[in-house]
Amino acid sequence: MKKITIGMVFATMTMSLAACGNQTSQVENEEEQAVSGETIKFGILPSESAIPIILAKEKGYFEEEGTVVEIESFASPNDRNVAIQAHAVEGTISDVMTEATFKKNGTDMTITSGILEDFKILASPQSGVKEIKELDGKTVTLVPNFILEYIMDEFANEEDITYEIVDIPSFATRSEALLTGEVDAAVYTEPQASMLAAQGAVVLGSSKAAGLNGGAIQFMDSLLSERPQDVSAFYKGYNKAIDYMNEHQASEYAAILSEYAFPEAMSDYLDRQEASYPYAQSVDKEQFEAIIDWTVNKNQIEESYTYEALTDFSYIKR
Repeated sequence: MKKITIGMVFATMTMSLAACGNQTSQVENEEEQAVSGETIKFGILPSESAIPIILAKEKGYFEEEGTVVEIESFASPNDRNVAIQAHAVEGTISDVMTEATFKKNGTDMTITSGILEDFKILASPQSGVKEIKELDGKTVTLVPNFILEYIMDEFANEEDITYEIVDIPSFATRSEALLTGEVDAAVYTEPQASMLAAQGAVVLGSSKAAGLNGGAIQFMDSLLSERPQDVSAFYKGYNKAIDYMNEHQASEYAAILSEYAFPEAMSDYLDRQEASYPYAQSVDKEQFEAIIDWTVNKNQIEESYTYEALTDFSYIKR
């Protein structure tokens, strides 16, 4: 009997020690997954897709989730890409083709979600063009090799037309060329598209209406491997900003946007939207593959990267 009692006591002690060990491991695991509080340097362009990130920062939603986001604004995609290649930022807004070219050139990043965006094709007031098909053989100014060209190509293929690209690096000069009739058309995202439409440019097509969306948020692989919990916290703050956008008129946060060089046209555009903005979502696989094929055909990359190789949407799970 005594032996049995000792055995039972020993077993109980063993189970208790094991339970303590499991609790310790669980605590250690939770500590490992705690948000670090270190700064995430994030690059944006002055477009619709940046608004949830701006609001999450300015409204304190990132801070509520325990993370710190430092926003770096860029005037052009090329300026942004230079900063990424120099590792001056750890995350950014770009597109699928940019991610593929980064990978090709040895900059290891991963797409973690899609973005909000709407690219418009605009005709010059002097062109007399009222429909996409009337752009056959006409001049279109856009930034080549990025999502703008992909969007234009998709519309051109749909209408079986060809067009000539006029590459004008400066936004101001490109806009002037459109409004004065030096070019027949242009491709812009919001808020620039609404600004130009208010000045007489004619909206011919919308990427949102056509179901075209290749924009993305991406982070450096080093950040994703070393501080994955920080990226998850980033998206929790991002989604809180989406809630705020859906519950308030854009005019209520127009002052915040103006601090990031957004014009009044942005607020007007947002307040006209009838559908609620969605939380951070994955990039559609079929759309991703179509863009990769386009990027290969444009000789920007040699390898047709797979969806699995360039994306990881586990960080956006609520």
